[in-house]
Amino acid sequence: RGRYPRILKDEVVGAEATKLFNDAQKILAQILRDKPFTPRGVVGIFPCKRDGDDVVVSPLPPSPRERGEVPKAEGGVTFHFLRQQKKKDNEQVYFCLADYIQENDYIGGFAVTAGDGAGEYAAQFEKKNDDYSAIMVKALADRFAEAFAEYAHELVRKHTWGNVPEEKLDIEGLIKEEYVGIRPAPGYPASPDHTEKRTLFDWLSVEKNTGIKLTESFAMTPPSSVSGLYFAHPESKYFAVGKIDRDQLEDYAARKGMTVEVAEKWLRPYLD
Repeated sequence: RGRYPRILKDEVVGAEATKLFNDAQKILAQILRDKPFTPRGVVGIFPCKRDGDDVVVSPLPPSPRERGEVPKAEGGVTFHFLRQQKKKDNEQVYFCLADYIQENDYIGGFAVTAGDGAGEYAAQFEKKNDDYSAIMVKALADRFAEAFAEYAHELVRKHTWGNVPEEKLDIEGLIKEEYVGIRPAPGYPASPDHTEKRTLFDWLSVEKNTGIKLTESFAMTPPSSVSGLYFAHPESKYFAVGKIDRDQLEDYAARKGMTVEVAEKWLRPYLD
């Protein structure tokens, strides 16, 4: 709530922002009434260890409480990461996500979605030539997914993993990411390879547990979905890998068991 009063009262955009906010509230009320989609998510926390710039995740032993709807790992999986390589002038630390894992540690993963139905619900408005409301539905579905990711991470920090059980942050604190730990997503600056989503999805049986699927280009469907990894290291922070050289590309391809040509395809925007 802290952000809304300032923008709604802004001299330049306040009037339009207020209209947009009120329109969104109306569509939100319809969504809550009609319940066209149901959010679903899965979270897993597993033991792991660091192996250079990789993180090897161990399977958990079977539990008598498991009934198929919780994450399982038939065997260990390995997440592969890239290290910053472009020369820095002031800072001498070249970050890699694997740095936030100790020799014997834990790592978490998650995938959440606003659920199927947002597209179909938006299509109902499109049939009435109400594209504005259709766009609003899709935008709200995206916000549901992001809010779900935020809520799941808070539960993990306070309860599931419990690395900061006494955390007390208001909305502003959450928005500013003042909490301990990060949740980087494959395909984003700290882990730019989208193919790592496949490892994440297989690891947590994401499709079975949430209904989220991956396309050939590793985009998630339904689109209003979020996935990533949990790091609880108190010094963990977001960063951008940036450009990498040929030597790291070749090393990364070897670690992943793919050809250099395939690695180039997925990492092309990051090749120096």
